Amino acid sequence: MSSGKILVSMLLLSALLTGMAIYYMQVYGFYEPVDDITGAEQIHLADAQGALLPVQVSEFRGIDAESSPLRYRACFRLDDPTLPEAAQPYAGATPLVGPRWFSCFSARGLTGDLQSGAARAYLGERDIRPGVDRVIAVYPDGRAFAWHQLNETAEETKVIE
Repeated sequence: MSSGKILVSMLLLSALLTGMAIYYMQVYGFYEPVDDITGAEQIHLADAQGALLPVQVSEFRGIDAESSPLRYRACFRLDDPTLPEAAQPYAGATPLVGPRWFSCFSARGLTGDLQSGAARAYLGERDIRPGVDRVIAVYPDGRAFAWHQLNETAEETKVIE
């Protein structure tokens, strides 16, 4: 093998390994499971004044990453599917696509169900991080999903850069 072929082979191999590392970091590396939903991670619904109304959940599965405030996703079941009347609906709810391996969360399915009225979106917590709201989508049978979404103050608070 000539030195040119060896050099090209090494460059291609290093490019392949770098690509694999970047893919792994984006899809798997930064995510951590959210197991404990007490305290700051407890599921809430907000009322019109911003007061947090705790809700009891079961079958909770969640993921989050410190690298971005928008990587939070959760799937759970409400113990009591009748929501407090004071729960604030969330206009413009747009579920963000999560990693494929987190199979309980389907942004495409949630988007369609929110548009058709099969599910309803509520404000979970306003400014859970500056410029980011936690949104909760609830189905009549008690299934529920949560994600973080940029709010109207995101640009002011420099979340988007």
